[in-house]
Amino acid sequence: MKTIVLLLLAAIAISATGFSGLAYAQEESTANSADSMKLLGAGLAFGLAAAGAGIGLGQVGAAGLAVISENPALQSKVFIFVGMVESIAIYGIVMMFIILGQ
Repeated sequence: MKTIVLLLLAAIAISATGFSGLAYAQEESTANSADSMKLLGAGLAFGLAAAGAGIGLGQVGAAGLAVISENPALQSKVFIFVGMVESIAIYGIVMMFIILGQ
């Protein structure tokens, strides 16, 4: 337990040194703010969809393994449910490309 606390404190100390850098004035940028908002929106669309699919896949996968261990004949139905959960991440990718394509 003591080593974990020391590792966490070391990680905090190392990451805190990154905040103490020098600050410089921002140069004029030629990029449009709408382009940066597109990138932010596309990243959020895919990131949140992938995170939700990962959480859902953990729940469905655990329940599916329990079902398969009791009745192996239901394996195909479990794969259908796993595919339905993974489709959420695919929808996130599609939305990302739609946002970036505009």
